[in-house]
Amino acid sequence: MSILDSVVIGAGQAGLSSSYHLKRVGVEHVVLDANDRPGGAWQHRWDALTMRDVHGVAELPGDVPPARTAQRANLVVPGYFDRYERAHDLPVIRPVVVHRVTDDDGILVVHTDAGRWRTRTLVNATGTWTRPFLPHYPGMETFLGEQLHTAEYPSPAHFRGKRVLVVGGGASAVQFLGALAPITDTLWVTRRPPVWRTDDFTPEAGAAAVALVEQRVAQGLPPESVVSVTGLMLRPQEREAERLGAYAARRPMFARIEPDGVRWADGSFERVDVILWATGFRPAIAHLAPLHLRSAEGGIRLDRHGRGTTAVADPRVQMVGYGPSASTIGANRAGRTAAKGVLRRLSRAAVPARSAAPIG
Repeated sequence: MSILDSVVIGAGQAGLSSSYHLKRVGVEHVVLDANDRPGGAWQHRWDALTMRDVHGVAELPGDVPPARTAQRANLVVPGYFDRYERAHDLPVIRPVVVHRVTDDDGILVVHTDAGRWRTRTLVNATGTWTRPFLPHYPGMETFLGEQLHTAEYPSPAHFRGKRVLVVGGGASAVQFLGALAPITDTLWVTRRPPVWRTDDFTPEAGAAAVALVEQRVAQGLPPESVVSVTGLMLRPQEREAERLGAYAARRPMFARIEPDGVRWADGSFERVDVILWATGFRPAIAHLAPLHLRSAEGGIRLDRHGRGTTAVADPRVQMVGYGPSASTIGANRAGRTAAKGVLRRLSRAAVPARSAAPIG
C-alpha cells in the first residue's frame, strides 16, 4: 500500500494556500474537499452578502484578491478559488468527506466516504463553517417562531415585517442589525456589553489582536476568533441602523425562551417572531479525535508559543485556519508555515511513495 507525503483536508483559503506551498517545495500530496465544487465555506454564504460587505479576502499566494464590488461574495470568491486551483494545478479531489484520522504504526490513515489514504503528515484546514455554535437556553425547543443560525441566514427580505431578536456580540450580529433595522423591527441581546473600537484598526492593532489568540493556543485553550478580540466597528452601510437606535438598545441575555418570545431576568416578556443566533462557530476537528490532540484545557496546543501550525501532541499534524490563522491573511501565512512543518517531519521519515490514489 502506497504512502503519501501529505494529505490536506479542506480546500478553503487555508487549504489552497497549504497546497500551493507544498507543491512549490515538491511535497507530493492530495487535497480532500467535502464540497461538490470549489469555494470552501464562501459558497454557502447568504446571497445578500456582497464583496463590499466582507472584511476582505486576502490574495492567495502568487495571485491577487478579487475586487470589492457589489457582486455576491458566494459567487465571486468560489470563482476565484476555482481559477486558482486550475491555474496552479492543485491536486484537489472532491467531493470527499473525511470521517476520522487514525494512527497505524506511525502512519496516519485518513478514512473517508471514498476510501482511505495513508500519509506521513496531515494538514488540517477544515475551518469552522460546518460547526455552527448554538447555545442552549431554557425553553428554546418550545418557540413557535423561526430560529436561524448565521449559517442558515437567507436574506434581509426574508425578515421583512417580522420582529427579529439578534443574539450575539460579534461582527455578524452587527452586520445583521445593519441590514435588518432599516426594514423591520429588531432587538439585540448579548452575554456581555459589546466592545466598540473607536480608533483606527492599524496593522499594529491587528498584530496585538492576533497575539491574544496566540496566547490561548499556546496554553492549549480553545481558540477565540481574531475578530472577537479586535472590538466592533460600524461600516458606512450600518450607519442607518445606528441612527435608528439598533445598537444603543442592546440588552443583556434573556432568562428563558417561551412559545411567542423571550422572558427577561426581571420577569417581563418580549414578543418576537424570529430568533437569529449570530453566536459563531467552533473548529471542525471531530475527525481528529482518534489522534488525541486536545490538551487538558480543551484546545490543540500549537508550537512556537502558539504562532506555529504544528500540533505539539503530534508533530505529524499541521493545523491551518485554526486559532490565530483563522483570518484570511492568517490562513495564507499559515499555509507557508505548514509546508515548512511538513518538510521538517518528512526529513525524519523514509523516502515517500508518490501515489495519490486511495487504498480502498
